[in-house]
Amino acid sequence: MIESISLEQSIEVDASLLAAVADPTRLAILRQLTATTPTCVCELSVGPTIPPNLLSYHLKVLRDAGLVETTRRGRRIDYALTADALDRLHAALPRH
Repeated sequence: MIESISLEQSIEVDASLLAAVADPTRLAILRQLTATTPTCVCELSVGPTIPPNLLSYHLKVLRDAGLVETTRRGRRIDYALTADALDRLHAALPRH
């Protein structure tokens, strides 16, 4: 069964997605992840160095938005964009 959502629900979903990338740190993380293969958090370099706990928070926001996924490799966790992240962001932007 295909579930349809109302225009209001669609706008809420799009606004939530765009809010997740509206932060400069999160946008920098996304840009870095678009240019690389899965990356360990220890290899992410974001602007002025931010504390690890703050970087973890920003990655969690991106994961919760469904834009970033993780893969465990031993003790390391690699981060990558989800397959549809850029398409979803593009679709959330207003069109004429």
